[in-house]
Amino acid sequence: MFRQIQNKSVYLFTQLKPNYPIQNIRNFNIIAHIDHGKSTLADRILELTGSIKAGIQYLDKLKVEKERGITVKAQSASMEYTYNNTKYLLNLIDTPGHVDFHYEVSRSMRSCNGSLLLVDACQGIQAQTLSNYEKAKQNNLKIIPIINKIDMPAANPEDVSEQMQLLFEIEPEEIHYISAKTGKGVQNILDEIILKIPPPEADINKPFKSFIIDSWFSKDQGVIMLAQIKDGFISKGEYIQSCAFKKKYEIFEVCIYIYIQSLYIKVGVLNPEMTPKARLTAGEVGYIFANMKQVTDARVGDTFHKVDQVIEPEPGFQPVHSMVFAGLYPDDPDDYPNLQKSIHKLALTDPAVSIYKESSAALGPGFRCGFLGLLHMDVFKQRLDDEYGLGCFLTTPNVPYRAKLKGQDKIIEIENALMAPEEVNVEYYEEPIVEATIICPKEYIQEVLNFCSERRGIQKEIHLIDDKRQKIKFEFPLIILLMGEPVDTLSFMVHERRAQQFGKLICGKLKDKLPAQQFTLIIQAKVGSKIIAKEEISQMRKNVTAKCYGGDYSRKKKLLERQKEGKKNQDKLEMYKLIKIFLQIFLKIEQFFFFFFNVIYIYILVYVTSYFYNVIICLLLLQFISYYKKFNFFIQSLNYLFKKFSGLSSLTQFFLIFFFNFNKYFNFCFSHQNYLNLHLHF
Repeated sequence: MFRQIQNKSVYLFTQLKPNYPIQNIRNFNIIAHIDHGKSTLADRILELTGSIKAGIQYLDKLKVEKERGITVKAQSASMEYTYNNTKYLLNLIDTPGHVDFHYEVSRSMRSCNGSLLLVDACQGIQAQTLSNYEKAKQNNLKIIPIINKIDMPAANPEDVSEQMQLLFEIEPEEIHYISAKTGKGVQNILDEIILKIPPPEADINKPFKSFIIDSWFSKDQGVIMLAQIKDGFISKGEYIQSCAFKKKYEIFEVCIYIYIQSLYIKVGVLNPEMTPKARLTAGEVGYIFANMKQVTDARVGDTFHKVDQVIEPEPGFQPVHSMVFAGLYPDDPDDYPNLQKSIHKLALTDPAVSIYKESSAALGPGFRCGFLGLLHMDVFKQRLDDEYGLGCFLTTPNVPYRAKLKGQDKIIEIENALMAPEEVNVEYYEEPIVEATIICPKEYIQEVLNFCSERRGIQKEIHLIDDKRQKIKFEFPLIILLMGEPVDTLSFMVHERRAQQFGKLICGKLKDKLPAQQFTLIIQAKVGSKIIAKEEISQMRKNVTAKCYGGDYSRKKKLLERQKEGKKNQDKLEMYKLIKIFLQIFLKIEQFFFFFFNVIYIYILVYVTSYFYNVIICLLLLQFISYYKKFNFFIQSLNYLFKKFSGLSSLTQFFLIFFFNFNKYFNFCFSHQNYLNLHLHF
């Protein structure tokens, strides 16, 4: 039976497919560096197997993926392919290439038996190519090496082939040359998948066991789980149970139409749209409608089984370690309940995000979220806007640090400046570091080594890739400025060698950007009790005596006293009210980069003559990317004008965040360093 399905611009011819023998099933993914053509190759494979029409970019479905041209979520699709008059079921998982989404790659590998290792014929082997190759080897996956984009004018497949032979220890005849854009050579890849990648290790005669590799939320059908069937089979009328939560779910019926709205539990495959089938059997990857109401019931890595059977749960995924933390608050405090629901639904599809409740005196209730990187954080916020229409903003991101307390064996972890102990009680700090794999031309090796050494990098290894390029591994301090309380304080920690330079630089920049007020504004950089930098902004005063052309001096004195009293009343009012304005500012100052490796936190307090002020906060996000000897600056700043309280003057206070992205493999560890608190005062 066939039925023509229309879904926007995509036309699918869907058939209720039979169950395949386990030896005729192939589960594989595509791994590569960012922008090396993973999604394009996936679409060509779908096209050749008749799943979609030609010329359609299909697997990048999210709006953020289409806008940015990157893959954020690992997408799955099942295809039927005939080889030597035998039908095979191919389960493809497209994966992200950016380092921030490496957890998606790890999840996809858990359900695969082989990987297509894709390398750009123009760029050659890159950092994430090496990282993904190592992950695939750790998971004992069969690797099929492929060189893509051979149709490009700048393509050099011969050199790239030599690199792959040296780094991956593969034979030249194992490498395939394709153009995913034109489809050249892709047909041979399908044949290699059948011949080289082994079938899954599964047994249909064993008790049913399924492993959850992804899940998402549907407004019509609740929680949907993407699962790999490890053993046995599942069909309508049966009950399944979660090993983690012990909750039971009944499968009522199987629907024969795509997107039929029903409250019953259904099973099916992704073809690449959801295609219902009679049952899911061992070795297949498919989706399960379990009529789940709670988004937390479908935890990625959980094992499901039939209620009348006893099984050994599959080992879950390794727990993810968040690298960047930021506060997430609604624009309108009344939207907090909606934000809470939306953020947990979105987190269901992204288990790499950690969520904790927190509250701010000025911003109200919100959440503290952990991400794998700044791009991951930015994409998560954009998905909240795109998929749920919620207006929200992120506070300045920070990273976790550790502090060893004096006279104690205890080492505490600091995720934001509010958790930091008093400086006098800290023996030393431990900072996170990054292991950077740098591949550079041979003629630039000395400059790169000098650059890394100046940034307190520790060289781990170096060796030749070929006669033109070398690979170096360095350990660097993780380069993110750690911020603190987003209302009253701005906090950094700076290495003691750079404290004075940094203090002068920040004070000078604040002086240039802060507007003059009707009082003297003093900005001070302070280490402990020592003032290391100072700037002063003169007061802006209205001449209230201009209308006085003569007469008794007591009249002028009376006007001046009235002005002074009015300033006092305004000052007291500002102590209890805040205006929140986020400005977008572009800074292109090369002097900033030498601070990027020496950061933790700085407290900025505000002093104005005899009064303390709560002031407006400005968030600036500056991303600094290094590629060989070229430096590019990118700003991703939150820009939103909030409600203004009447009768308030404008003061601004800046959060400066710098991120030096090597786009390399992150290895989170700690090293001991001595740091000083640097306090900036207004």
